[in-house]
Amino acid sequence: MNALSLLKKAVIIFIIAITGWGLCGSIIGIGRNVTTMQNTLIMHAIGAPVIFAVLSWIYFRFFHFTSPLQTAVIFLALTVSMDFFVIAIFIEKSFAMFGSILGVWIPFALIFASTCLVGLFVSKRSVHKVSQLAVS
Repeated sequence: MNALSLLKKAVIIFIIAITGWGLCGSIIGIGRNVTTMQNTLIMHAIGAPVIFAVLSWIYFRFFHFTSPLQTAVIFLALTVSMDFFVIAIFIEKSFAMFGSILGVWIPFALIFASTCLVGLFVSKRSVHKVSQLAVS
């Protein structure tokens, strides 16, 4: 595999992951302005795995460069990094957000789980379709 191909794959994965992070951030940003922080964090904990499940489905359906576990690690690592470097350091100027189980740790765990589970589901369906075609 050449370097350009590898770079293109990395960019695609990055764009999908950063889109998920941005959409999760929009839940927090909008929620803070229209409801209580507690309600916002609950919406974020529900919305984050849904967002990443949809994006994972798109990724595994159309690209599928990495395994479900690798993809879950990449998506989570990018999300944690962006929260740490952009939100905590530059926007909030505090690491207090990392003390919130509902606000940070539950969504992180659910992002990882939803990405991995969708990847496994799509991968099994793809293998099943291929084996059905081979039998036909």
